[in-house]
Amino acid sequence: MAAEDNRTSTGPPPMQHVPSLPRKLADPTPVVLTGTLLWFTACLVFGITSGLSGGVDIRFWTCLIGGILGSLGYGVFRWQRSAARRGSRGAWQGLSGLDG
Repeated sequence: MAAEDNRTSTGPPPMQHVPSLPRKLADPTPVVLTGTLLWFTACLVFGITSGLSGGVDIRFWTCLIGGILGSLGYGVFRWQRSAARRGSRGAWQGLSGLDG
């Protein structure tokens, strides 16, 4: 029992190299655009069905705001990516692998 307590620690295990994701999996653009398109599609569906029943409800407004926020988020994403491409001082780092 005493021999087990006297083991010396050699430190943390060595770091292993983690390969980067392929461009197809690392690019968030298709996911963001698909999600935003789905919000606007649901907005259209709920707008039509609610309009036929006499007025729009909370589902329509939720989908509309979701689509608007998705569009704004995508705009900010594109703005940050263009700043990183320009080499702007305040831009996020590490986006160069996603540049076209």
